[in-house]
Amino acid sequence: MGTQLVWFKRDLRTYDNAALTCAATLGPVMCVYIVEPSYWRCPDASQRQFDFLRECLRDLYRQLKACGVQLQVVSGEVTDVLERLHQAQSFSHLHSHQETGNGMTYLRDKAVAHWCAAQGVQWQEHCQNGVVRKLPSRDVWSDIWTQRMQQVQLNMPTLTPAAWPWPAQSWPDWESWGLPPDVAPHRQTGGRAQALQTLQSFLQERSGQYRGGISSPLSAASACSRVSPYLSWGCISMREVVQATENVLRQPGLDSWTRKGLVAFTSRLHWHCHFMQKLESEPAIEHRNMHRGYDGLRENDSNSEHFERLRTARTGWPLVDACVTMLHHTGWLNFRMRAMLVSVAAYPLWLHWKDVGQWLAGQFVDYEPGIHWSQMQMQSGTTGINTTRVYNPIKQAQDHDPQGIFVRRWLPVLRRVPDTWLFEPWKMPPSVQEQCGVVVGTDWPEPPVDLPAATRQAKALLHKRRQTPQVREGKQAVIEQHASRRGKPFSKRRPSAEPTQAIQAEWDF
Repeated sequence: MGTQLVWFKRDLRTYDNAALTCAATLGPVMCVYIVEPSYWRCPDASQRQFDFLRECLRDLYRQLKACGVQLQVVSGEVTDVLERLHQAQSFSHLHSHQETGNGMTYLRDKAVAHWCAAQGVQWQEHCQNGVVRKLPSRDVWSDIWTQRMQQVQLNMPTLTPAAWPWPAQSWPDWESWGLPPDVAPHRQTGGRAQALQTLQSFLQERSGQYRGGISSPLSAASACSRVSPYLSWGCISMREVVQATENVLRQPGLDSWTRKGLVAFTSRLHWHCHFMQKLESEPAIEHRNMHRGYDGLRENDSNSEHFERLRTARTGWPLVDACVTMLHHTGWLNFRMRAMLVSVAAYPLWLHWKDVGQWLAGQFVDYEPGIHWSQMQMQSGTTGINTTRVYNPIKQAQDHDPQGIFVRRWLPVLRRVPDTWLFEPWKMPPSVQEQCGVVVGTDWPEPPVDLPAATRQAKALLHKRRQTPQVREGKQAVIEQHASRRGKPFSKRRPSAEPTQAIQAEWDF
């Protein structure tokens, strides 16, 4: 069949890798990862993701070496690299996994398809999760997901190496592209070895904390599975995680609290792919409202000062600023705090989801475009099919950080503020400010808006738009294309608005 080229994208593993397994059966194999400057210049990419990727590729290099081949890392635009490589070492097939990425990768894949057709190269794109390309109807999606998750996992193949025609390239330098530095000093480490260790520690030790522990920023770092970045970059397959979880659930003597946590976790793995399917079916939701009746709602009113205050952790609302600070340092937040940040941005600060979404995408090491953009719109109220979800940052702090441990950990300036005033420091009497050494307006910023009044105004504007004939008439089309069909026998399923409880934790795990 000729030389087989395996193009790694977000599938950085050798185990349960359909593209690699298929290539191994057809002929000698070359393996390449292409570092694309145009991708890393996108507003949703960042150095913290770039550094995580480098660790994943180092691990993948070791995995492929055990299979008999060497991973080649090449910098350049994909079609340019493929053209030069094909001229130097002809290949008959290009193997990769399907990708539900951002708009840049969507257009790049279309260009790759055109190039392959022109060169007579057969491009085989393989499924690696529950996302269905060219899905005919949402009615069949859940069953397809289940079938895929039940398939046998693919073992690491033995590969026959093909000669690589070029000298090995050095790893590209982030700064040489003129991009701003963005290091998260306490982020998770990339690679399959870390993915497996993280998954096992969750299944065997931490899953008992899952129910009841994933909402609070105090407990979520250990209560969540923390496999989200490894799923996003493909260090581990969705099928591996689902089947490993089911294997633990079958163990005798499992305590009820752990069992309930693992059942909830399995459900959220299903919802993970459900949200990715939305972007696969409608790539435009990265750039425009899912329900077009909300066009113009915030676009012309967005306040750059409000956005800058949010990005730099200077909103004056302690839980918000503590979450942003943690995100700067770790590249991760639990779902509830992510949702709260977007809610604060969308309602009292009245910011458009696109600008906020691009900033947050670059902050998250586990950025998954399909989940991210669906959640950005859902939390901002522009899907047309979800209940308005507005999180009060003061109440969230009282509910999930009642002693102020999280806030004080990430905001040292507030450590001497008494509990009474910790979540609303702008209300401190001058004498208390002087006593604790935190002068509002000098040591700590005043909030940019009055929280209750700004939130009421924002909700009124949203609900007014929701009552317009255009929004009412367009809702059913969004439901038909994107809503879940779970809960009824296959033949009787009908689209419906998604239940609130089902969307509590799809942004991270």
